[in-house]
Amino acid sequence: MDLKLTGKTVLITGGSRGIGFACAMAFAAEGCAVHIASRSQESLEAARDKIRARHNVPVEIHAADFSKGDTVRAVVEAVGHADILVNNAGAIPRGDVFAMTEQKWRESWELKMFGYVNATRAMLEKMYARKKGAVVNIIGLAGESFNYDYVAGTTANAGLMAFTRAVGSRSVDHGVRVVAINPPGTRTDRMTTLLRSQAEQKWGDPERWRELTTHMPFGRPAEPDEVADLAVFLASDRASYISGVVMTLDAGQAARH
Repeated sequence: MDLKLTGKTVLITGGSRGIGFACAMAFAAEGCAVHIASRSQESLEAARDKIRARHNVPVEIHAADFSKGDTVRAVVEAVGHADILVNNAGAIPRGDVFAMTEQKWRESWELKMFGYVNATRAMLEKMYARKKGAVVNIIGLAGESFNYDYVAGTTANAGLMAFTRAVGSRSVDHGVRVVAINPPGTRTDRMTTLLRSQAEQKWGDPERWRELTTHMPFGRPAEPDEVADLAVFLASDRASYISGVVMTLDAGQAARH
């Protein structure tokens, strides 16, 4: 299927690792010019080299802290011609309502919650002027499967789901679509490191980490590429009537009891 993305430009936040990097690879495979942003210059350079080695497309990097509104707006100003924005930066720590101090809560929300909101607001100004564009928010399953021990994350994700639906319901009046994906636990380096640590504590053998995922659908976590493939489709003209929608990519996890 031709997704009609060749020659388009995408900006991906948190694009140097995990789901963001998988998205960068997937969009590059479709012929997009790719811009990736994250805090680490070293990680960005490594990601850029890998993308260029596999796909013959332009790749630009932006070392930026998306928890800072002025920084977000500066990056968007530099890449204001982008046809697609993928919001992906941000990892909120686990903790219940007491463990998450006000400082921890605010710091994590500055990147995940306000980073998404600020990037979307800044890019929509550009897209509205052109009457065209798409925003894809990578949020997380905790926004619909509430978790007391991940209270800051579950609350932020639920808020970003509402943000997506509210903005996407009216952005179409300006020719722009806003959508989101809720992935479940996904096999990123961050997840693997955590599971290896848990396996070490439980069995004294970090290599047994996969045994901690057997309760998941299909007996495994989601793959970053599976999330990326959906992001690419939703950003493409093949999804031209989809906006204000949150797609749950969880193999039914949210409905399990």
